Amino acid sequence: MKVLFMGTPDFAVGTLEEIIGAGHEVIGVVTQADKVKGRGGKISFPAIKEAALRHNLAIYQPVKVREAEFLQIIRSLAPEVIVVAAFGQLLPKELLVIPPYGCINVHASLLPKYRGAAPIQAAIINGEEKTGVTIMYMDVKLDTGDMILWESIPIAEDETGGSLHDKLADLGAKLLVKALKQLEDGSATRIPQDDSLATYVKMMDKEMGNIDFNLSAVDIERMIRGLNPWPSAYTKLKGKTLKIWSAKVVEYSDSGKPGEVVQIDKDTITVMTGKDALEIHELQLEGKKRLSCDAFLRGYSLEMGTILG
Repeated sequence: MKVLFMGTPDFAVGTLEEIIGAGHEVIGVVTQADKVKGRGGKISFPAIKEAALRHNLAIYQPVKVREAEFLQIIRSLAPEVIVVAAFGQLLPKELLVIPPYGCINVHASLLPKYRGAAPIQAAIINGEEKTGVTIMYMDVKLDTGDMILWESIPIAEDETGGSLHDKLADLGAKLLVKALKQLEDGSATRIPQDDSLATYVKMMDKEMGNIDFNLSAVDIERMIRGLNPWPSAYTKLKGKTLKIWSAKVVEYSDSGKPGEVVQIDKDTITVMTGKDALEIHELQLEGKKRLSCDAFLRGYSLEMGTILG
């Protein structure tokens, strides 16, 4: 098939590679604009642009895909299908109707649950036992189109946003190629979503990582894993940002205020929460390296009763 691919971050790279590996003709890659990073003003390419350059593919980076000039470019390319994976813009109706096989999307959740920008993190933070990938037809609204295929995987007890991202990216790539085959042979189904079961999750930002120790230890531990590696969960220690990368829920019956350091062992720090306590295993103080708790304690004098936050 003649495929126009639209994607931006790492999540989309595996899908593009699988499409190429399956023998489809990728007639172009559409991605978001390059970004300036760091004080030196270095230009950073989207991950999917790097992949497209490796394969010598035509690259398009419109500010808005709804621009008339860009829509005319798409019409001239005459794609049979448009594949979208974490692109970052809603597609207008004028674009959706161009390819005869439609525009299909790789979405990292079991729709209709977790429509929106951060379904991977939300599944962990909300304590889901499983999640998955849905391949769907796109329409003008966000993640509301009819479903073609879906597949679920379990969420491990120590799952992080990063590890689940990689698993779902791999699953989505394979499932997408399967969906393309079904489109070609006419066996692809259109299963409407039940909108009454839909939930939406907004885009992640740094503020979401600010730990509220009034929450239960279970909720905070899930948050730590879900926001790892970005935007990360953090608190304050004597005015400095303290990122918490790994922790464990422990029962704790002694008194203590939420956020209070109630126990310091050789290789762990235990902090009181709204319910039970959080045993910290890995952390990172502002301006310092990410460390195991025992390494941190060898270089930092922490006192019992210290309040985090």
